[in-house]
Amino acid sequence: MTKEEAQVRIAQLSHQLDEHNHRYYVLSHPIISDFEFDKLLEELIALEKQFPELLSPNSPSQRVGGAITKDFETVIHKYPMMSLGNTYSEEELRDFDERVRKLLPDDEIEYVCELKFDGVAIGLTYKDGELLRAVTRGDSIQGDDVTANVRTIGSIPLKLKKGDYPSEFEIRGEIILPRKEFDRMNAELADQLAEDGYSDEEINEQLYRNPRNTASGTLKQQDSAKVATRKLDCFLYALYGDGFPFKTHFESLYKAREWGFKISEHVKLCKTMEEVMLYINSWEQNRDQLGFDIDGVVIKVNNYRLQQELGYTAKSPRWAIAYKYRAQAAVTILNDIGYQVGRTGAITPVAHLKPVQLAGTIVKRASLHNSDQIEKLALRIGDTVMVEKGGEIIPKITGVDISKRPIEAVSVVYITHCPECNTELIRVEGEANHYCPNENGCPPQIVGRLAHFTSRKAMNIDGLGSETMDLLFRQNLVHNIADIYDLKKEQIAVLERMGEKSASNIIEGINKSKEVSFERVLYAIGIRYVGDTVARKLARHFKNIDALMEANFDQLIEAPEIGEKIAQSVLKYFADADKRKVLDRLKNAGLQFEIIQDEANLPLSDKLKGITIVVTGTFENHEREELKKLIELHGGKNGSSVTGKTNYLLAGADCGPSKLEKAEKMKVKVISEKEFDVMIG
Repeated sequence: MTKEEAQVRIAQLSHQLDEHNHRYYVLSHPIISDFEFDKLLEELIALEKQFPELLSPNSPSQRVGGAITKDFETVIHKYPMMSLGNTYSEEELRDFDERVRKLLPDDEIEYVCELKFDGVAIGLTYKDGELLRAVTRGDSIQGDDVTANVRTIGSIPLKLKKGDYPSEFEIRGEIILPRKEFDRMNAELADQLAEDGYSDEEINEQLYRNPRNTASGTLKQQDSAKVATRKLDCFLYALYGDGFPFKTHFESLYKAREWGFKISEHVKLCKTMEEVMLYINSWEQNRDQLGFDIDGVVIKVNNYRLQQELGYTAKSPRWAIAYKYRAQAAVTILNDIGYQVGRTGAITPVAHLKPVQLAGTIVKRASLHNSDQIEKLALRIGDTVMVEKGGEIIPKITGVDISKRPIEAVSVVYITHCPECNTELIRVEGEANHYCPNENGCPPQIVGRLAHFTSRKAMNIDGLGSETMDLLFRQNLVHNIADIYDLKKEQIAVLERMGEKSASNIIEGINKSKEVSFERVLYAIGIRYVGDTVARKLARHFKNIDALMEANFDQLIEAPEIGEKIAQSVLKYFADADKRKVLDRLKNAGLQFEIIQDEANLPLSDKLKGITIVVTGTFENHEREELKKLIELHGGKNGSSVTGKTNYLLAGADCGPSKLEKAEKMKVKVISEKEFDVMIG
């Protein structure tokens, strides 16, 4: 194919793909299959690779991402991205209407009502019908250029349909993460954490908090290919510029839809406050039917001339206001309080509720965290309680309606003994949780430790997840981690949901785990406060288990980053005669209990000397544990959380938004996998 022929074919393919993208993401009416679409895209990508000079920055091929943005350029907004005034009451909304009519006594007032999307504000600049730049709100005066990432969003047109739009203009809207995609991401993360032996409460702490924060974190990913894997969406709702062929905001939205932009189908033109309130109340009741989150309604004066006459305050336009919904809550009855026992013996109280509809789901349980919260709420069994789904996945009780408290309501007395083994609970000074000290006789603790030992980050034994470990424990086949290495294939094969093949795979995984490094074995045995990073530090400092077991307090705190709390926990663990017996059995089984000084463990350089890096997310070319090891082999330190001592946050795909937000707040530089590779050479 000649260059001229390729140019013609690329133009044909680009037009077809743009049209199919519009039908799929904007109109929700595709006319070809995903397979057919992918074939067209593959042909386009192949031609652009053969003739790179024909690649356009707004080619449909750019939606798959691949560009790396090391630092997001700061761009000053041509038109400041002002915030809207907020109200939560009908009375204040009617005050707004009165002010508008008082300033415009001779004019007929119409309002446009729009859903207030709970997402990330974005400004898109188009030149000659093609996307030129995408900029976040920032501080309203200037924001970050995230064009490479925005190009991966299917509902944002890279090239507009023909229309009477100006040669250059800006359109603004909200980038959102649909609930279905948010739920998929959290389900994958929860499965991964469950495999690693985390409890329900621990998993809840690490899940993505809400679609808005997750969308924000996704937009600041450095690798646009990672952004493309998350199905972000975008609704547009405001045009800025000169030369538009219309006089009202309502008309502008219909024009923008004709040009190829995704405009909400739920926009409504209202002539009275009664119509406005009807719209507001209707969507407050029905917002769960949407596939995305909203937190209110935006009300705008429709006529552009009247908008200009009303003008602006220092912070917001006088011609628009946001009516915000209160956090989604429900009222129900507290039937009982149950108590869960974690791997470490920590007791977590859980409220059992009369089932109630909340945010599109039936809620039967709510988190109570610890005894302090129960005391603060002054809960009684039978109380009418308010339940909210705020930032957390598991709902929480936020209040009690004492006026509805029945006479027979029973005061909540926090348990004094373990609900599983009846051992008296303890509470360590300075800690919020109560603990069951019966670690060797309390079933949930035993099963939790067994599941932790076999988890992916520890011994990584396939087939021995938490459910299987619970089954083996109930069948009296395992009571401690050493028992795992005494298991026989014939014992496993006869169990429920097992068979010869499953049993063979488990035995093979057990034998293979004997090759796991001392660092991971030390993490797997479950010393309190000794996570994977601390285990690595201890293993490399003491070289073998015998030296670590015989170390005194002073010797322990001499190890890198080992404080008094960890040192005391290590001493307590090895002072236990039963634990030493288990370790002896593990040694006899053939597990690695010393550092093998091979080339893989020798220092590679001091390029990262004095540098602390926090690793989060998943990566294309390295496992997360491999990156942590490389940091140490090049003289650096691994951090578990972003603090003032952190130098870099090494962020991959699916990283938690909280770390990105904290890094931004503390001005910690975020680096990509490729940047890290460059740093270590």
